[in-house]
Amino acid sequence: MTIDLNADVGEGCESDAVLLTLVSSANIACGFHAGDAQTMLTCVRESLKNGVAIGAHPSFPDRENFGRTAMHLPPETVYAQMLYQVGALAAVVKAEGGALRHVKPHGMLYNQAALDTVLADAIAKAVFAIDPTLILVGLAGSELIRAAARYGLPTREEVFADRGYQSDGSLVPRSQPGALIADEAQALTHTLEMIQRGRVQSIDGQWAQVNAQTVCLHGDGEHALAFARRLRAAFEALKIEVSA
Repeated sequence: MTIDLNADVGEGCESDAVLLTLVSSANIACGFHAGDAQTMLTCVRESLKNGVAIGAHPSFPDRENFGRTAMHLPPETVYAQMLYQVGALAAVVKAEGGALRHVKPHGMLYNQAALDTVLADAIAKAVFAIDPTLILVGLAGSELIRAAARYGLPTREEVFADRGYQSDGSLVPRSQPGALIADEAQALTHTLEMIQRGRVQSIDGQWAQVNAQTVCLHGDGEHALAFARRLRAAFEALKIEVSA
């Protein structure tokens, strides 16, 4: 069995350099919610050094609230903001001799696009315009995955190691109890259930089916490095290969 382990970087992890030795894919913040030109360059260099697949992590323009403010922008605005952010990172990657592999929206942009077909379409349209071979990463079973399919984009369906789920397979909003899984043992059990059995137990005890093609580890989490090491050890013991 093979699984992609991805992390959001350039967001304030205690050490992106160490985290990038433990994952197979990196989603690099493009400046709208976190990061800047120097951070992008540093993360690109570390990713290339470790053979980590590089992806753009665009957001709503919301540094004040780390990209977690709900916004209802015209599709053309979202399209332009996607081109701006992904294009900036793509230029950095190219300058360093690498290639951009995927795009994964961040925060509220990601969560709204999981449910909103118009927003999802604007994102997929922009990714297709930049490079139709880019992989669009989205919540497993979401509108973003369906929008990518309409444009013929390759997709990767994502599950979360440290997030609670609702019975319909969507994430519990961060404003509600059960949104985050802080206990490492619980998060590990939760992750392995999704990878090995294709299902997740929701906060109300029901089971939902999920297609786990990539697992997200939040790089800004308080114990991100410790949990990444624990995940890798568990995968190795179970002979689950980590690869992009």
